[in-house]
Amino acid sequence: MGADRTSKTVGIVWGLLILNTLGSTGAKTIVPLPRSLIQMVTMGALVAAFALALALNLRLRIRASAFLLLLTLLLVPSVISSANLESGFGALFRCTRLALFVGTLWLLSRWWDGSPTFVRHHIRLYFAVLASVAAGLLISPGAAMPELYGGRLVGALWPLTPPQIGQYAAVITGLTVLLLLGRQTDRRSAAVVIVPALVLLALTHTRTATLGLLIGLVLAIGSLVLTSAAARRFFAWSVLCATVAAVAFNSALQAWFLRGQSKENFSNLTGRAKVWDALLAAPRTASEQLFGSGLGDKSFGGLPIDNSWLAVYHEQGLTGTAIVAAVILVLGGVALLRPPSLPRACAIFLISYCAIASYTEAGLGDASPYLLHLTVAASLLAAPAAATPLLPQRARTSEVT
Repeated sequence: MGADRTSKTVGIVWGLLILNTLGSTGAKTIVPLPRSLIQMVTMGALVAAFALALALNLRLRIRASAFLLLLTLLLVPSVISSANLESGFGALFRCTRLALFVGTLWLLSRWWDGSPTFVRHHIRLYFAVLASVAAGLLISPGAAMPELYGGRLVGALWPLTPPQIGQYAAVITGLTVLLLLGRQTDRRSAAVVIVPALVLLALTHTRTATLGLLIGLVLAIGSLVLTSAAARRFFAWSVLCATVAAVAFNSALQAWFLRGQSKENFSNLTGRAKVWDALLAAPRTASEQLFGSGLGDKSFGGLPIDNSWLAVYHEQGLTGTAIVAAVILVLGGVALLRPPSLPRACAIFLISYCAIASYTEAGLGDASPYLLHLTVAASLLAAPAAATPLLPQRARTSEVT
């Protein structure tokens, strides 16, 4: 199989993994989609991804990876807690899903080479998801910005929530900015991605994604400042523009940030703090303390937990929490030890974004977009010498779109 064809097939596998993590709950779509049908599509995508990855890597050539080893270890508390069936048979189903998900990542690790290849797949595929959101907005603005979500943008063709859309928009915006600074794409191609993504991000009113984007870019660009004149210029102009915008549009920015909420509602993070307090106060057995109550839908008492660390603690116990913490620490530590480079900057952006978002979003302990973001970071931090290249050896410039 040729390198170009292999690259396209790996991109298809990555797209199937993204489809699997889009979820099955959200706003009402223009054409009603039964949840059972959505679940069939998403699980079918995961099975197809595993089968395609296995067909590409029949000899089971994989890279040694502390990141993937830790994700594999995360299956241990997941299976132990789910086997009690406290969360029903659905917990075992989710364990199987996580196992297939991690297995597919192991098979793809053969092509981790420290290049932006997976970054490009990530941008293109999430841009396609955002294109479907934009299409839904154009077809039916009322369905795309319903009163149920306070007029925030949702998926009208596929059930996506505002935080999901904001996450996807923020991640591809940050990665595209970094590719532009690293001269891995041109301004026109970058603008095609960045401008509509920022518009959609603004329409979602997602504070976590916005803060993750800004802080992640500051850390990523800061890692390039000493070695890149373009990064220094971009950083200086960004600080100047941000200062002017903060002064000129202070009231508008405050209104956008508060989303019409009272100070009390804002202070308890839109009710999240009440769920967190109830979860931490709930009695637990020694087994539940150590291994959790089994993989579930990341909710407690019928309300979403919206915190990765508490969701992991609830479902996989202290063992799972320690493993997830080790994942972040290992990736962050490796990124800090690498010399300044574009791949390192992209990895820092993704790691910092996931760490910031983990405070108000769940997903680090199960198959989710956040694990895909961290997988891209791991591929960027991989040593290129032991990799099997996806592309021909001749140098060429690829565009984002």
